[in-house]
Amino acid sequence: SIAGLVKNAGPSYVTLTISEIDTNGTAGKDSQRKIAITSGSGFLVDRTGYVLTAGHVAVSKGYGVSARAANGRIYSGVVVDVLPGSDMALIKLRGYSGHAVSPAANKCLARGDTVFSLGKPHAQGDTARVGLLDSMHFGRAVTYGKFGYRDAMVVRMNTQKGESGGPLFNGAGSLVGMVVSTLSDANGQPLNLAHAVPATDI
Repeated sequence: SIAGLVKNAGPSYVTLTISEIDTNGTAGKDSQRKIAITSGSGFLVDRTGYVLTAGHVAVSKGYGVSARAANGRIYSGVVVDVLPGSDMALIKLRGYSGHAVSPAANKCLARGDTVFSLGKPHAQGDTARVGLLDSMHFGRAVTYGKFGYRDAMVVRMNTQKGESGGPLFNGAGSLVGMVVSTLSDANGQPLNLAHAVPATDI
């Protein structure tokens, strides 16, 4: 059941707020303040506090991070690095040693296989979505601004803004990818399709 899968996979999931430092043009630590610029989702890949998220969520190396973990606590951290061409970023949280994801032994899925994601749509609560794999390949590169990816899994799932960077699991609760975008038609209407960077790229 989805409840059992979420119970097992949920402890690896975090929600993120990314901030840059504004010094107001003056020197001194007291003049610095953090300005939140984006938010999204992520997941723990190492028990020492390393979290993976989408590059367009993390934005830039050195930005500050506030993360709410599955235990309800808030942890601070920093963006370690961003790979814009793969739309991936690595974050290090201080003092967090949670439950890391378990990568799937078989990274390939068949069309119609059940998958589920964890994420937090903007202004909404944590959300688990169930969908079906449409294809392991989109067939062409995608770019938006300085970010993008060479290829992606296509999933029949209606994701929303804020869920980028969230983990995508197979029916056994093992990691198979990371949600990076929602697909829309030429008029901007959602198509009930999402892209996910496959675990082989991660």
